[in-house]
Order: sequence, then structure tokens, then C-alpha cells
Amino acid sequence: MVGPTYIAVVDDDSGVCTSLSRLLRQAQFHPIAYLSAEAFLADETHPEFGCLVLDVRLGGMSGLDLFARLAASEPHPPAIFITAIDESSARARACALGCAGFYLKSTPGAEIIEAIRHATRGKGEPAHHAPGA
Repeated sequence: MVGPTYIAVVDDDSGVCTSLSRLLRQAQFHPIAYLSAEAFLADETHPEFGCLVLDVRLGGMSGLDLFARLAASEPHPPAIFITAIDESSARARACALGCAGFYLKSTPGAEIIEAIRHATRGKGEPAHHAPGA
């Protein structure tokens, strides 16, 4: 029997955390939201995550820096990046770090959920969705 799939949502906008968490619960995932990278790192009791959903820009440590730190130690969960501002340099860095997807926050929720499902299965090539990606 397979247990629940936990998804970390790291975004400094509480509204985004709430919306994504609701969407993830509807898709049968178990989200845990954090308002900063530092809060995520400080949570020593969190379960093993099947995927991370990281905002590129956060108030302190960025989502990119958080994933770089996690990627330095194996194993680590796959990450889907979300952003309000499409910057080619951020997309390039996320891809270089091995992200499982890069999406604008305006992307339909169903596409982000499908990318998370894909990432948690660990199959195939990363999904990168953003203009010019």
C-alpha cells in the first residue's frame, strides 16, 4: 500500500499558499505550506516530500537558492518552480539545477498538477512551461 504523497509549497504570498494547497488537496496530494525558504529549512519534523513547489522569488533565501542547497545533498525531491515574472536567467538556473518544471503563476492549475504528478512518478523529461521555454 502506498502512503500519502506530501508536497511542500514554499511561497511568501499566503494567498498563493492557500490556493495551491487547496488545489493539491483536490488532486489527492497532502500539501504543507511554508511562507519562506528559511521556514522550510527550520521544519525538522516534516515528512518526506514527493515534490517541492517553490516560488522563484522569496523575501529571504530564494526558491532557486533553496533548491541549490537541497540539490547539493542527495537524495532530494524534485522541484517545480512557479513565478509571477518570467525571467530567462531564473528559468535557465532552475533548469541547470535539474528542476522538474518551471511555470508562470498564471498557468492553469491543471497543468501544474499534471507536472507534479509527473515529477512524483519520477519518469520522463522535465516539463518546462513558460514563454520561450
